[in-house]
Amino acid sequence: MSADDLRSLPARLSEWVVLDAARVRAFADATEDWQFIHLDEDRAAAETPFGGAVAHGFLTLSMLSAMSYQVMPDLPGIKASINYGFDRIRFVSPVRVGSRIRGRFTVAEVDEAPGRLTVHWDVSIEIEGAEKPALVAAWITRLELEE
Repeated sequence: MSADDLRSLPARLSEWVVLDAARVRAFADATEDWQFIHLDEDRAAAETPFGGAVAHGFLTLSMLSAMSYQVMPDLPGIKASINYGFDRIRFVSPVRVGSRIRGRFTVAEVDEAPGRLTVHWDVSIEIEGAEKPALVAAWITRLELEE
């Protein structure tokens, strides 16, 4: 797949993923972020404007990796895809625990260099049934090309 092929890709959607309490708890344990707003439904409902427990923003962001595997086309000649970073990330709306989310990926730009393509993605994570996304970001990946 060439840089021009990547540039012409239409927006792609991942499958829906549930951010259930078990996934949120596992993320809390992995990151040692046990704030009650993520883990205590009753207290979060009583003490926050969210109406209940919400997933970690960084958990939502981290789901982009799994979602990207679903939407990336099979790329012949690619030996590795590397997360290069983000130019911008905004957490727009909280994700209630138990909600379904999916990623929307659009190629914004592709830079070519010897042995490498740098892909700039406009990404968002949608919350099922919500008007606003959970997050929007400008994500950069590097595709290392086979010789």
